[in-house]
Amino acid sequence: MRFSLKTLAFFAAAVQAGTIIWDGRFNDLSTSADLNTWSWSNQVGPYQYYIHGSGTVAKYINFSPDYKNPADSGSKQGAKFTLDSTAFWNGQTMRRTELIPQTKAAINSGHVFYHFSIKRSATNAPSIYREHQICFFESHFTELKSGWISGEAGNSDPLLRWDVGGTTKWSVNWDADVWHNVAYEINFSGNTIAFWHSTGSDPLTLTVPAVSGSTSSNGADWHLGVLELPVSGKTDTTEDFYFSGVYIESGSITTSVAGPGGAAVVSSAPSKSTLVTSKIAAASTMVAVETPVPAAAGTLAQYSQW
Repeated sequence: MRFSLKTLAFFAAAVQAGTIIWDGRFNDLSTSADLNTWSWSNQVGPYQYYIHGSGTVAKYINFSPDYKNPADSGSKQGAKFTLDSTAFWNGQTMRRTELIPQTKAAINSGHVFYHFSIKRSATNAPSIYREHQICFFESHFTELKSGWISGEAGNSDPLLRWDVGGTTKWSVNWDADVWHNVAYEINFSGNTIAFWHSTGSDPLTLTVPAVSGSTSSNGADWHLGVLELPVSGKTDTTEDFYFSGVYIESGSITTSVAGPGGAAVVSSAPSKSTLVTSKIAAASTMVAVETPVPAAAGTLAQYSQW
């Protein structure tokens, strides 16, 4: 029996796996109210929950099977993070809804992979007129961004970006209802960060090879969620961000979107192409990624610097 390269790559992605050192796939949370169990005096569960507005937890975070990537069979549900008119934390002017890994695992040392999937909907879409810092570290050495970047030309931007030290290394138009599967490959010892990406049910591919970065983390400062910078003259609107398949692993990367312990799922409709535009340093270069590339085998300050 003969198999195509695409089929072989799919099966290879399904079986390849590292070792989970922190699991944030929402499987151990029945409802978002369970997040309230955590406190500084009772640090239990997979997440620290303190960066949010003044309302009840259900105003900012909700769980449902409908909120996960259908290909993420390792998760029983995903999460919807919301910025609304009350989502101001600690007297700040920035709207924020974020979770922090609650773990003593060494997620800030060695060679690790920070996994998550993200999408937006056409309903309550994130503003293209404001900068959103997404899934960032305290020092912002790597993160996703969307919307108009403060200080840039113009006043709007439809892109989803991956930044290292404030410089965009990859970007794509952020279309509604497209799952973007992401892994930050961080070598804390070597001070490098690489970017793995795919859409839909496609296995992750190495999209931007390792670049130098500060890789500064105290092991308690990775923010799953979003911080939105205010823009004068722009009215706050409700914005939703969807997350699925959140975990950190060491060793070899799991390229299957099903995740460790999940069964590979092939969607009935083809996902969007994984051909992406990568912005390396200051230059714009087209990078075609068609085949998974093997790689060598990533806890939170009490308050954000923002």
